[in-house]
Amino acid sequence: MVIDSHQHFWNYEPKKHDWIDDSMKTIRRDFLPQDLQRVYTENKIDGCIAVQADQTLAETNFLIELAAKNNFIKGVVGWVDFRDETTIESVLEQYKQFDIIKGFRHVVQGEPDHNFLLRQNFKNGIAHLEKHNFTYDILVFPYQLGAVLEFVKSFPNQKFVIDHIAKPYIKDGFYEGWAVLIKEIAKHENVYCKLSGMITEADFNSWTPEQIYPYMDVVLQAFGPKRILFGSDWPVCLVAGNYSKVKQLVTNFIAPLSSSEHEAIMGKNAVEFYNLKQ
Repeated sequence: MVIDSHQHFWNYEPKKHDWIDDSMKTIRRDFLPQDLQRVYTENKIDGCIAVQADQTLAETNFLIELAAKNNFIKGVVGWVDFRDETTIESVLEQYKQFDIIKGFRHVVQGEPDHNFLLRQNFKNGIAHLEKHNFTYDILVFPYQLGAVLEFVKSFPNQKFVIDHIAKPYIKDGFYEGWAVLIKEIAKHENVYCKLSGMITEADFNSWTPEQIYPYMDVVLQAFGPKRILFGSDWPVCLVAGNYSKVKQLVTNFIAPLSSSEHEAIMGKNAVEFYNLKQ
């Protein structure tokens, strides 16, 4: 199976999706399963993980509803408020009844507090995930990786995955600080990493695979082929390319690997990490 471990759906609303700035105006429209299904047919993708793009329980419920009507959606990464210590356990209990919910995410990259992940109320919420076998997607910028390192040390048995290789500043060519921390974080074997969201960290109009490969190589060497997952970040990727270019970037990079390693990165690791039904 080829599994896209990271994509989004939305009914576009300017206020709700105000993170889609003028440089990304091509995606200021609705993106729904019927749009993605055509893309998947063309690119031979068997299924996906639908990831939250809005921080509301309504968003989580929206993705559950879409998955109920579209069996190529194999799992959902939703949102809950981990900081609300009075409700977090009951909310997680509620979502446990939906097999399609595999884990959760918070848009930490949008938090002004550089140490948001280390705040005790947030960590108290995260502590509830393990017993329910829920995963957690880590969405951060490189300057937040120091906090990520301390964060994952606090939860050695929790399954984590870093989204978009932690968004290194590919356009500016910055590399070393990001690489040092990625390598340290990867020493924790409960942490995985998605090969996703990379072309939008490069120059939208002039990126080349050769500019991105050094970053991908750090991730491959650090996490190994058993802990990295292919993801498209569709439809966000459309501001800098198209789906086939995103897939080709990854498949060309991993071409020298064995067929079993190729299968792991392109699907099996996602099945294992998110506990997907075969």
